[in-house]
Order: sequence, then structure tokens, then C-alpha cells
Amino acid sequence: MDTGKPFKIFVVEDDDWYNRLLVHNLSLIPEYEIESYTTGKDCIKNLSQEPDVVTLDYRLPDMKGLEVLKEIKAINEDIQVILISEQDDIEVVVELLRHGAYDYIVKSSDVKERLLNTINNIRKGSRLKKEIVTLRKEVKKKYSYQNTIIGNSPAAEKMFSLIEKATRTNISVTVTGETGTGKELVAKAIHYNSNRAKKPFVPVNVAAIPKDLIESELFGHEKGSFTGASSRRIGKFEEASSGTLFLDEIGEMDISLQAKLLRALQEKEINRVGSNEAVKVDCRIIIATNRNLLMEVQEGNFRQDLYYRLFGLPIELPPLRERGNDVIILAKHFIKSFCKENELDEKALSSEAGRKLLSYSFPGNIRELKSIVELAVTLSDHDEITKDDLVFGGQNMMDSLTNEECTMREYTIEIVNRFLSKYDNNIKLVAEKLDIGVATIYRMLKEENK
Repeated sequence: MDTGKPFKIFVVEDDDWYNRLLVHNLSLIPEYEIESYTTGKDCIKNLSQEPDVVTLDYRLPDMKGLEVLKEIKAINEDIQVILISEQDDIEVVVELLRHGAYDYIVKSSDVKERLLNTINNIRKGSRLKKEIVTLRKEVKKKYSYQNTIIGNSPAAEKMFSLIEKATRTNISVTVTGETGTGKELVAKAIHYNSNRAKKPFVPVNVAAIPKDLIESELFGHEKGSFTGASSRRIGKFEEASSGTLFLDEIGEMDISLQAKLLRALQEKEINRVGSNEAVKVDCRIIIATNRNLLMEVQEGNFRQDLYYRLFGLPIELPPLRERGNDVIILAKHFIKSFCKENELDEKALSSEAGRKLLSYSFPGNIRELKSIVELAVTLSDHDEITKDDLVFGGQNMMDSLTNEECTMREYTIEIVNRFLSKYDNNIKLVAEKLDIGVATIYRMLKEENK
């Protein structure tokens, strides 16, 4: 990652000959910008120039190298300091490294090679660090509330408000809602906008892990603790150290493991499977479920004490059918994203297609809407998506029939037509399926075609 900024190095050395030697060797690299000083105070006074590296003699006329090192780190801990000296006392070296020195080089015949190699390593680390910072900013932008929760309905505004409250503290959060409403996206939005954003976000789908493996998955295991445990493995709690552990479908957790989860949350420590040694853990917990956990408690499927320990701040995600015009806003967002990802000319959504989307109940919620829209973009031969491009493959018949207000006779005709389509217009078979007369079907079709 090249920012165009020169890589600045301060050489701090009171021996005039050695100072000029270091400056000369470093100046051979065109990308390096070198400043030279003979005292610690002069170096410190000029740190506002923000050097990337300071090469520092351990013995200076005004200050000891350790003192200068401490001052540099106090002013700007990102500046890397390389000590160069004839001093080879191991205790001194350890002390300097403990206070943040990047490396310690003893003055010798190969000092040039060692110094250039060390600075090259610092540059690589600096580039990587900048890339990580950039990626974190991009991730935070991706999971900003507005990019995660698309819409401006009252339900969406309520979600924004609760997510914002969740980012202020480390309170546990319970995200509830039907399948496909975006529970993991909300959990990520909370994490990446909180003070834990620089630490890991670790998701665990409890329902997807076999019952006999979930304990090892969460808490880790020691080598030989069970058949197949060929080495030590840390669990999700340790992976999420100082970050966020997202337990999706928590209602599926076997009650026998719930006691161990409760202890881990209360004591902030876990025991790997096969070990008696307690390991301290510090991670925020966000849980998600499409079940009514309180009802699960009442039915004896979920521990009451764990329920109250986990509950924290509740965020309920409404189903898409209750979000009004957000359906259109989301559809246009998915159309734009899909066209961009696949390098297609952007398509518009016709008003008829919009009305068709608004009339559908979306049992699969946002996830289903995304699939329907992406298929519509693929099927469309024009620059506009029409109602005929929208295919509701997972639609329940009764949901479809009751979306629009019709008379009982109109409902009946619609049902007959659907069965005729399903059974290749075999009127006799349809009459048997619906338990009505063949003549009744002929009469309905005749009246419909008038």
C-alpha cells in the first residue's frame, strides 16, 4: 500500500564518523528520507515530523538510550525504535525490548546489513498495519446501520435506535425474528460500531453443530481428550477474546450444555474439554433465535437462570410483510447491487412489479426478497423489471390468495384455475381433488370467459 509519503528515518548518534556512516548507508535507498541528530533532546524536539523509524545510540551525551526510548513511545507509540550500541549486556537488551524497542543491534561489521533488513521488516509491517486499518474502516462502513438495515419505515427506525443503544455498552443483546430477517447482520452492525470493533466477531450457528461436538466447538479441547482429538484446539470463546461471540439459534442448544454455558458467562472463564485448568475469557455475547425463549423456559427446554443471564437488550426484527414500502427500497437496493456485481446495466423496477412485491407476504423475509429480485434481474430481457419477471417459487397458496381482497366466488375460481394448471387441465381429476362436480367447473370456466 503506497501512500506516496516518504519513509522518514531519524539517525541519533553522537559519534560523528558513525553518524555519517549510518546516514550514508540509509541514503542509498531512494525511498528513505534521513534526518541526523547527535543528542536525545534534539531528536525528541523534532518528533513532530513523525518519523517512521528512529535509530538510537544507547549512550548519548545528554540522555541514556532507555530514557529517549520512553520519551519517544510516550509521544508517539507508532514510531519504531532500533537501538544501536556497543553495549551487549543481555539484561539491558531485555529491558529495552520490554519498553518497546523494535530491535537491538550491536555495532559490528555487519551492522549495515542488519539495519537495512530490520528497517525493511518494519516497512512491511507498517504497510500491513495500514492495510488492516483501511480494511477495518471498510468493514465498519459496510456494517453501518444505514448499510445494514435498509429502509425508513417506523420498524426500521426503531431498529436503528436499539442498535445505536447496543453499541454504547457491552450489555448482552438478544436478537429475535423470523428466519431471513437479518439477525446476523444486526449482530455484526452492533459489533463493528462498538468499542470492540478491532477485535474478532465470531459467529456460531448452534443448530448446525452436532450435539456431541458443541462443547468442544465453544470451549476447545486438549490433545487426546476424545477420539480424534489429535492436538489442542481453542474454542470459539477464546477465538472471540476481547471481541464478540454471536450465538445464533441459541434455542437449539441442548439443556445439558446450558449449565456449562451459564458458568462460562458468570465466571468469565472456561475449561477446555479434557482439562481442569480454567482459562479466562472476555467476550461480549449476542444471541439470536426465532423461538420464543420465555416459552421454551416454561416448557422446560431452556434454563431460566441462563435465559435471564443472556437476555440483556432485546431487539426484535419485524417480518418484511410488516415493513410497508421498505420492500420497494430493499428491492431497488438488491437490483442495484446485483447488477453492479455482475457488470450488468442497471435495471428499473416497474410500478406493476412494485405492486406485485407489496402484495406478497414473503415467508422467507429479506433473504427471499433478495433471491426473487436477483432471479428477476436474470430473467428480464429489458431495462425494466416487470411483474412477469417476478417468480414467487416458495409462495404458499393460501397466502397468495388472501393477499388481495376478493369475493368468495373469485377465490373459488382462482383455486380451480390453480388446480387445473397443476393437473394439465384434467377437469375430471380436478373435480375429484376438490370434491366438486365436473359440471360446476365447466360452469365456472364459462362464466369467467364471458
